[in-house]
Amino acid sequence: MALISLTLKHAKKYWTFIVAVLVLQLLSTIATLWLPSLNAQIIDKGIAVGDTDFIWRTGGIMLLAAFGQLIVAVGAVYFGARTAMGVGRDLRREVYRKVDSLSTLEATKFGAGTLITRGTNDVQQVQMLVLMTLNFMVSAPIMMIGGIVMALREDAGLSWLVWVSVAVLAVIVSLLVWRLLPLFRVMQDKVDAINGVLREQIMGIRVVRAFVREPFETKRYDVANREITDVSLKVGNIFVMMFPIIMMVLHLATAAVLWFGGYRVEAGDIQVGSLTAFLQYLMQILMAVMMGVFMTMMIPRAVVCAERIRELLDTESSQSFPDSETVASPAAGQIKFENVTFGFPGAEKPVIADASFVAEPGKTTAIIGSTGAGKTVLLNLMLRLYDPQEGSITIDGAPVDALTRAQLARTVSLVPQRPYLFGGTIASNLRFGRTDANDAELWEALRVAQGEDFVREKELGLEEPVSQGGTNVSGGQRQRLSIARALVAKPLVYLFDDSFSALDVATDARLRAALPDATEGATTIIVAQRVSTITEADQILVMEGGEIVGRGTHDELLATNEVYQEIVRSQLEEAEAA
Repeated sequence: MALISLTLKHAKKYWTFIVAVLVLQLLSTIATLWLPSLNAQIIDKGIAVGDTDFIWRTGGIMLLAAFGQLIVAVGAVYFGARTAMGVGRDLRREVYRKVDSLSTLEATKFGAGTLITRGTNDVQQVQMLVLMTLNFMVSAPIMMIGGIVMALREDAGLSWLVWVSVAVLAVIVSLLVWRLLPLFRVMQDKVDAINGVLREQIMGIRVVRAFVREPFETKRYDVANREITDVSLKVGNIFVMMFPIIMMVLHLATAAVLWFGGYRVEAGDIQVGSLTAFLQYLMQILMAVMMGVFMTMMIPRAVVCAERIRELLDTESSQSFPDSETVASPAAGQIKFENVTFGFPGAEKPVIADASFVAEPGKTTAIIGSTGAGKTVLLNLMLRLYDPQEGSITIDGAPVDALTRAQLARTVSLVPQRPYLFGGTIASNLRFGRTDANDAELWEALRVAQGEDFVREKELGLEEPVSQGGTNVSGGQRQRLSIARALVAKPLVYLFDDSFSALDVATDARLRAALPDATEGATTIIVAQRVSTITEADQILVMEGGEIVGRGTHDELLATNEVYQEIVRSQLEEAEAA
């Protein structure tokens, strides 16, 4: 079972804490079981015969036992909490590392919403089960077994009441668990769904407001909210039924003990103190069963959560990176594609088909084409966000799949189509690719990226706070900071994925004029929509339907390639293009 394997794997390193919990819980339970027996002695041997000294002496022992039980119970809870928190921390770390190791294909298949839920809510459910198990489930069996033994010592004639009460509770628990397990599985799926909707709406709040779609999105959230509410109500209804039924069994058991015990006291088969102790032991037994019931209520949901976590942890990434450097790190940055073909799983045709080209160091290669032509996917293949089904991609002759993550990160930097900034400061975002960059290097990168002016206008300059996603700066500023971040890294290969689209024409021109000096000697690959951005490129690749249908300079393609000519005509006048 996934729950057992996960908890044992992460709990074994805390075995000393677990042993301490077991010992302390045993001592606490022994003290708890001893108290009714001492109380019975006070009644039968002290109160019944008027022996005041015996009452004081035994009462003192009871106080010491109660105080000792309190101390060891606190210790047991402390070590149990330490163990549970450690297991939760280790499990969250493992889930995070697994998510971080997944390829783009696997991460997309799961979806951001469920990955977040599995790393937070699901782990928390397992963690809470470990905590409750160590604090209650360990003591419950000891309490139940010890209580039965002590109750039989007081009066074996009433033992049948114990067996009947426990059997009734066991049947009730079995029925409740059988009903709850599928509901908890559905509940976690609904948690995934509502998290996904909420995350999407928060990320796209500007689009929602721009199109005045608040009513529609509110309704969509209400649907997800109502679905999880309906499942939660079904679970709640079972819990509402559970405790009254259990309390009814407890009260009926108490009444039965007093009824049948009264006859046995009258017949002289049992003393009043022993009957009182038997009643207390029965309550302890049934309370232990109640603790077991409470734990049993948590188990189904934790089982579902553990299965979801195990499903994620057992997912093998379609990509693997070498643990150590097996090939020399690229020194120049030549990118070479040879007959590369790539398609998404289940797609009817490949996104990239038989692509071959070479991007040389010190030169600029531009990629242009209609929407959906495969331009961004081509860059993602260079970054190993995807791996091709056919063909090979090399950097300075070394296959990209032979490079470690660190080697690839040092070699290639991407300015994505949709720039993303992380919560922190402008400086922390710029140092994302090279943590040892000094302030002078940051300002130089900002100067080239045409972002120096607006950063200097900030009250804190480089230390100006940046919100998650960069939502407190404009789209153009976010794009320039993203370009500066790539420049700070000083890689051998720069990938610009339509990275100038949010810039006005004048800023675009200044940036393109400053880039050659900043990227001198590096391989520069630019995906562009505007022809004006790439007219000076050393090589232009024209893509259509996932294929490279033309290559050459601007003038060569303008003279020979119909697809390029059509793109140019859609943007420029013929005379201006010439």
